[in-house]
Amino acid sequence: MQMKNRNGFSRCAQQYIDRLQEEGRFSTAHVYKHALYSFCKFCDTSWVSFSQITRERLRCYGQYLYECGLKPNTISTYMRMLRSIYNRGVESGSAPYVPRLFHDVYTGVDVRQKKALPVSELHRLLYKDPGSERLRRTQTIAALMFQFCGMSFADFAHLEKTALEQNILHYNRIKTKTPMCVEVLDTAKDMIGRLRNRMPPCSGCPDYLFAILRGDKKRKDQRGYREYQSALRNFNNCLKSLARTLQLRSPVTSYTLRHSWATTAKYRGVPIEMISESLGHTSIKTTQIYLKGFELRERTEVNRKNLFYVKNYFVTK
Repeated sequence: MQMKNRNGFSRCAQQYIDRLQEEGRFSTAHVYKHALYSFCKFCDTSWVSFSQITRERLRCYGQYLYECGLKPNTISTYMRMLRSIYNRGVESGSAPYVPRLFHDVYTGVDVRQKKALPVSELHRLLYKDPGSERLRRTQTIAALMFQFCGMSFADFAHLEKTALEQNILHYNRIKTKTPMCVEVLDTAKDMIGRLRNRMPPCSGCPDYLFAILRGDKKRKDQRGYREYQSALRNFNNCLKSLARTLQLRSPVTSYTLRHSWATTAKYRGVPIEMISESLGHTSIKTTQIYLKGFELRERTEVNRKNLFYVKNYFVTK
């Protein structure tokens, strides 16, 4: 039986997972934990050493994941998690530096996996009456996420009442901590009222704007992360029901709305820098350094025109 190396790969990974959990970054910790478990299972051991991280083993692991039916982006995520841990080992002196160690495995992003809805289906999803209160609520959440510049469900569910001030939403993205501001369009105000959380706040807990999370758990309580995961699964299941009811052919998830907002803007000729900034992305690092930031007024105009384009799709055709 292999001895547990206090400076081994698994130990390094677990220390980082523990740190992420202490910081309240449970979603990121969850992904690292799954990647570590998957690689340990492939290696048929409960404890991996840095010496077991070789180019050949990584190549075989990638093939193993592919044969298990995992999609390219999932395989890439696992490989990037392993690479991140290995790099931490190199920085701490626990692992040797091996040039191009991850060169033979896929660590990119397959954009073909993420599909935006055709505008005709997006129009139906956001505006056609589904005929039930449960699905109308789901449709309202989807419509607001789209009207908030393609806001992610994580950011939407965790918005607090203090984020909304004089028709402007100020918040930090859950994933990247990027500070964001979105002007609330007139078309969104009634929907906000319908979803608004009416419960009194719990001491020391977030006072959420929308009635999606209960708000009875402190910010770094892991139970809050589990509640969010349950809410996300429920929302995605409701979106599937909504899509079936409205007879959409394309698959719909919470991410579809975000990608559809970006694609609609791109189709209309909006600069990629504007789209990236409106979504709170940090991937276009070089262009963001050299380009002047867009004003809230300009981003609001893009958001308003996006909504107008989708809402009036059949009118203009």
